[in-house]
Amino acid sequence: MFYVYVIESLKSGRLYTGFSDNIERRLIEHNSGKTKSTKNRGPWVLMGFIQKNTRSEAIKLEKKLKSFKRKDRTLSFIKRNGTFK
Repeated sequence: MFYVYVIESLKSGRLYTGFSDNIERRLIEHNSGKTKSTKNRGPWVLMGFIQKNTRSEAIKLEKKLKSFKRKDRTLSFIKRNGTFK
């Protein structure tokens, strides 16, 4: 099982979209500075996620979410189609 997740920076309010097979571990990596693209921008909180059966489905959805240019559109999509925190 894979998860496409959206996290938000409490520092800047920016969103980050990614995918993983373990959301808890991945969030720890984002908050500890192990992820180059989110380093020094945290702390990060999980906003929501969508489950996918395969890695390829997760990658396809991640690309779709990253194509959204507005924060509200990304969050709305997660609310309608996944688990929103």
